[in-house]
Amino acid sequence: MAFNELRAISTFIQAAELGSLRKAAAAQAITPQAASLAVAQLESHLGVRLFHRTTRHLSLTEEGSQFLETAQPGFSTLQRALQGARRGREEIAGPLRIVAPRATMLQMLWPVVEEFARTHPRIEPDVQLDDRIGNWVDERVDVGFRVGAAPQEGLIARRLVDIQLVVCASPAYLAQYGTPMSIDDLAHHRCSCFRHPASGKLMPWEFKVGPDIVTRSMAPALCTNDIDVEARAVLAGQAVGQLMGATAAPLVRSGQLVPLLPAHVADHLGLYVYYGSRVAQPARVRAFIDLAVERLAGNDQFFLRPEELAPAGARRKRR
Repeated sequence: MAFNELRAISTFIQAAELGSLRKAAAAQAITPQAASLAVAQLESHLGVRLFHRTTRHLSLTEEGSQFLETAQPGFSTLQRALQGARRGREEIAGPLRIVAPRATMLQMLWPVVEEFARTHPRIEPDVQLDDRIGNWVDERVDVGFRVGAAPQEGLIARRLVDIQLVVCASPAYLAQYGTPMSIDDLAHHRCSCFRHPASGKLMPWEFKVGPDIVTRSMAPALCTNDIDVEARAVLAGQAVGQLMGATAAPLVRSGQLVPLLPAHVADHLGLYVYYGSRVAQPARVRAFIDLAVERLAGNDQFFLRPEELAPAGARRKRR
């Protein structure tokens, strides 16, 4: 149904209920001439007269009475549907579909989800941990998070946090096996490797060398597709690991891990928030994105500052 026909039916119903085209026009914030034209167009479209008109009186014809009886219930249902859709857009309530990789959800994103749900108890978080980049439009995802280098085509993205890749080991490991002083030295050490959950491939380590990012495939002393397992293995002194800054930062600050090769910490990746539209967002989606930006953008809780990456001896001298 064309929109002008819908407006014409609305004008007809209001005129019948109010007994006046002028009052119907005022109710719809249009001119009396526009209201009269809308009803005339509807009559022409239907091929019947709907009103008997005089200069002082407006009454329904038999056909108009029958059309009103048939159209009014359906139009009322449509109005309720439109009002419900508008309320849904403005209320911070209902399902909120979020997709994110496990590597970032538990440490970085879950506190945001938890705070949002606590602040807005009528929200129903639907969180999917997924390391693949699927078709978020078809899967009806409201907000997505990804670690990567560039936004997915067709979606709007904002970079929230730089993702560092920090080589680190426990003090116990370094006491037993020594400290690697260069990228090449790592070939003589026990290294952990991360197996991508979606592809099953072992991920190479990435290093900053001058302005470039170089990759090295490590012979794994152990491998896993779970960042928590990898972090536990590194903490236990079983291997040297290359961990994300969000994982490494609290462990380095507590003294449980020691950062290695600080000149080669790669930070070319970022955590991005993705969404489909800037304008047609329900209030719950807009509010969640705003909170995620507020809590995460540039938050140094999730990365190590240069002085924290410095060798232990240099850190002691600064103190």
